[in-house]
Amino acid sequence: MKLRMLVAALAAVPCLAFADAAFLARADVQRYIDEQVATGQFNRPELEAVFANVELKPNILAILDKPATSRPWYQFRASFFNERLLNDGVTFWREHAAALARAEQVYGVEPELIVAILGIETHYGRNTGSFRAVDALSTIGFNYPRRAEYFRNELTELLLLAHEERLDPMTLKGSYAGAMGIPQFMPSSFRKWAVDFDGSGHRDIWNNADDAIGSVANYFHQQGWVHGDDIVVPAVVQPGANVDALVADKFNLHYTAGQMAEMGVLPQVPLPANARVVLVPLEVSPGVTEYWLGLNNFYTITRYNKSTLYAKVAQEIAREIKSRYVAANFAGQANRTLP
Repeated sequence: MKLRMLVAALAAVPCLAFADAAFLARADVQRYIDEQVATGQFNRPELEAVFANVELKPNILAILDKPATSRPWYQFRASFFNERLLNDGVTFWREHAAALARAEQVYGVEPELIVAILGIETHYGRNTGSFRAVDALSTIGFNYPRRAEYFRNELTELLLLAHEERLDPMTLKGSYAGAMGIPQFMPSSFRKWAVDFDGSGHRDIWNNADDAIGSVANYFHQQGWVHGDDIVVPAVVQPGANVDALVADKFNLHYTAGQMAEMGVLPQVPLPANARVVLVPLEVSPGVTEYWLGLNNFYTITRYNKSTLYAKVAQEIAREIKSRYVAANFAGQANRTLP
């Protein structure tokens, strides 16, 4: 069917808005369809059916256009480190203790970190997002030039994962940016790292806590998480240290602890001189900054979310949830090996 006839036919169907047909008719959408059909992974009718039903969401673009504001640590921390999340984290651990223990055994990632990440991301599945992922990714991929390439790639990944999991792509929901499920995986992350942890035959990170747990554990395992290692250690910055240059390197482990010491940044606990570290400043109150050294495991958390504040609050939440879980479940069992 020629495009003009297809658009006319779609516009005549009561359940489809004219805007959907107009979106399908756009030259850039047609080019995308041509490119995907040429890969042999899709056929034209299925892609045309998807794009005929896409609903563009201009409010997403308004969110993206808001100036980025960086909150200081003392405000950022308060948004996540709270009694409700901590208590619900203990409950989640108790309810899914077997899956968390198995994830630790299989992937070498401690339960408290997995619980912390799932709490920060969606409060254990309570806030997973209400946008259809195909709408969100199409809106940004075709109407936001600055990030278009990345989000079109994620759109392709979404369509591929729908094939692989035998799902209708129009039913998959997530955030305004297309992050999905309890752990908020982007489609490419899903395809690389999501796992069928309960053996059901599907990787269901939307409704299956076991799959979400195993997927997060696998993600960190693949990023190089080292079981039992520290995440951060406190540091002192000596007068004259070039803090600005070191802080600008915030997402990389370019220096060893020994090199940091030579530059005037001293760890407050013993570290091997060859341990790779990154300097992390935290404004703990207005005008007051503490310094920490992030280690390899800190770096892996910034692979999950590219924010040093996120990585630090994940570490603090994990530590506190473990403390509460141990206190609630192993009181009076001093001789028992604790998780």
